[in-house]
Amino acid sequence: MTLIVYGIKNCDTCRKALKWLEAESIEHEYHDFRAHGLSDRELVRWVDAQGWETVLNRRGTTWRKLPDADKTAVGRDRAVALMLENPTLIKRPVFDDGERVFVGFDDAVREALAG
Repeated sequence: MTLIVYGIKNCDTCRKALKWLEAESIEHEYHDFRAHGLSDRELVRWVDAQGWETVLNRRGTTWRKLPDADKTAVGRDRAVALMLENPTLIKRPVFDDGERVFVGFDDAVREALAG
């Protein structure tokens, strides 16, 4: 199955990951979830695989701009709803090969993708 890389086009980490995948000759497709949307099924699959705490990006400006009530009462279901409403709340990039899901782009993710 083809590796799908989910992200947004103006994300530096996504661009870095795509450049690395090209250099490593790892076949992939890119899906800009801001431009092309994201299904709740895909997002729930990522949350089930990695946990909502990993998938939800609490360090970005979108998170900081949320009302305090949204930020304090977050659990799995609310996090999924918030990420569907605001896709930029999703930590990027997300790699999905149909069997495995990786979130972010650190050494462990690179090793798993290359291996």
